[in-house]
Amino acid sequence: MTKLGNVGIGGTNPVRIMGILNTSSESFYKKSIKTSKQSISNTIKEMELDGADFIDVGGMSTAPYLSTLISEKEEFSRISKAIKIIQNVSNLPISVDTCRAAVANSALELGVDIINDISGLKYDSKMIKVISNYNPSLILCAFDTKLVTGDPVSSTKTLLRQSLAISKKVNFPSNKIVLDPAIGFFRKSGEGKFFTKIRSDWYKRDLKVLQNLKSIKEKYPLLISVSNKSVIGKILQKENPSDRLFGSIAAEVVSVLNGADIIRTHNVSETKDAVLVASKLSKRNKGL
Repeated sequence: MTKLGNVGIGGTNPVRIMGILNTSSESFYKKSIKTSKQSISNTIKEMELDGADFIDVGGMSTAPYLSTLISEKEEFSRISKAIKIIQNVSNLPISVDTCRAAVANSALELGVDIINDISGLKYDSKMIKVISNYNPSLILCAFDTKLVTGDPVSSTKTLLRQSLAISKKVNFPSNKIVLDPAIGFFRKSGEGKFFTKIRSDWYKRDLKVLQNLKSIKEKYPLLISVSNKSVIGKILQKENPSDRLFGSIAAEVVSVLNGADIIRTHNVSETKDAVLVASKLSKRNKGL
């Protein structure tokens, strides 16, 4: 059975909820940004009460359409502050959203359970050594430094298999890996460094991937992160991420019906309720 931290994923386990905590002032969804000790503490307590199974901490925005690169020192400074606060108020497993080895290494030294690498171990060649040394749970996203062409579903599966192959070079245990098809991270162009270039329409790519999750997941659990993202804004024609709550919930429910095992969200309470109902009505997890 796959585990992220000490939490079982996939199979007969319920769909899990990962709450997003952004410590980066550049993040696209301003309501998710928490930087003070009190706001971080209050947010974590609320997420835990609302039913989060994990907290995912980000210290640098990676939205493709934003220029948000900061130093590794600054990224870790933000993350480490949040980690220590979380550890003081909650026992929830902590995931750190980074693709830079030095940041991941320092976070793991603080006792973090999960590394969420949006580059799927491909951005920083030193990341695999860090992962091998600490043996955390892993979230691997579809990513490439080169232009990706072809069918979105097939190419996404290929990219994820490449990341799995990297992990196997150090005999990383497969039961500690969750895959993420990287909704929102495939673009023709962008301001940031952490996205995959494609020639086709990013919107159509994301839709097709979300419609075919069962094909993509194969034997690995799947994490989906669509909360307030551009694909929701495009469908609804709503520019402001704060206006995308109901669209996000709908996309998350469909993702669960299509095979998602973890939903990463800004909206823990609403998502938890929607996922529970979707799981019940679909008989996805008979133990619920």
